[in-house]
Amino acid sequence: MDCVSQIHIGRKLCSAGNIFPHICSFSSYWLFKEKLTRLSVAGIAVCIAGAVIIGYVNWQTGSIPLLGAFLALLGAIAVSGYVIIGRILRQQMGLLSYIFITYGTAGITMLVSALASHLPLTGYSNNTYFMFLLLAFVPQVLGHSALNWSLRFASATEITIAVLGEPVIATMLAYLILSENPKILEIVGGIIILGGIYLALYRSPVQTRGLLKMEVNIILDFPIVILI
Repeated sequence: MDCVSQIHIGRKLCSAGNIFPHICSFSSYWLFKEKLTRLSVAGIAVCIAGAVIIGYVNWQTGSIPLLGAFLALLGAIAVSGYVIIGRILRQQMGLLSYIFITYGTAGITMLVSALASHLPLTGYSNNTYFMFLLLAFVPQVLGHSALNWSLRFASATEITIAVLGEPVIATMLAYLILSENPKILEIVGGIIILGGIYLALYRSPVQTRGLLKMEVNIILDFPIVILI
């Protein structure tokens, strides 16, 4: 999280987010024999083009601290490992069991780190505590749990490609909440990234009908799946 204070939100997420799909795609091919389609490869390439445009703007203005970029790179590698491991474990574990272990481990690790760093756990404003609750519930309980649920049914590469939309949405929220104004080329790069996501995840009408049937079965089985 320290890289958030080092880099503009959209830049940090874009630099990290466009790396781990490649790590996951190679790992998925090696571990699960999951091959990428031509459209998926093309979509990832388009996403890279969008990220390069955004990166060029930041390089041109000299606004990317090396420390923040390095931390974002480490974060991308860590997320890749998290998704790959989750893809393996979710084939054998129910959702509740999996998130109980992962979220519990993360919470304990953060608590120990805070205590070891002598960081205060109390004394914050009511608004700050409210933001803590929102941070725990919206991106963690809802967002991450949805991703962890999908790990059982979709490839790690597909999931990480979908997550590439996060920098674009985060940039929009940063503009609305934090008044971080994106540059024109950053907006163009974001639109290109969204186009790349669509291209990578595109399915023909026949494939879509088959996928919808599978998703209906998954939804019907969901109460049973989470209790396994």
